[in-house]
Amino acid sequence: MTAFTPTPENTRQLRDAYGRFATGVCIVTTRTDSGPVGMTVNSFSSVSLDPALVLWCPMKGSERTASFTSASHFAIHVLREDQGDLAMAFAKNGDAFAGLDIVEGMGDVPLLPNCCARFECEAAGQHEAGDHLIQVGQVLRAEFNNEFAPLIFAGGAFGGFNAV
Repeated sequence: MTAFTPTPENTRQLRDAYGRFATGVCIVTTRTDSGPVGMTVNSFSSVSLDPALVLWCPMKGSERTASFTSASHFAIHVLREDQGDLAMAFAKNGDAFAGLDIVEGMGDVPLLPNCCARFECEAAGQHEAGDHLIQVGQVLRAEFNNEFAPLIFAGGAFGGFNAV
């Protein structure tokens, strides 16, 4: 074990420590006046069953964050283990919709096809959290597909998960 006190000088160590916790990989989408936008995230969590609430955390410094903080609706797509290329496309470019069979969901939000799960949400709150924001959404519609294994991110790399 490596012990340290988090400081601005050792953010790489802190990122490495955070990276020991495996997370799912999601793409969050919304609609803006100039068109659809998406963002790859691994900071997604369920919050409550009643009411149905979820959260995700966009980085304040991202050029795409304002599109989500001003949106009334967004959709969270839990990716399949074979969708690493899609995750990378939306990590680099918020307009990576070309070639995808997009349909519109609640609030005219673009919905990506063939995910493990999808949550269509109405914005329900925002909270400051250091260099990120906590975006809370009320789930208006959810769907899932048990046929796919989820895409996992750990230690700076994508991988898969199969239940035993």
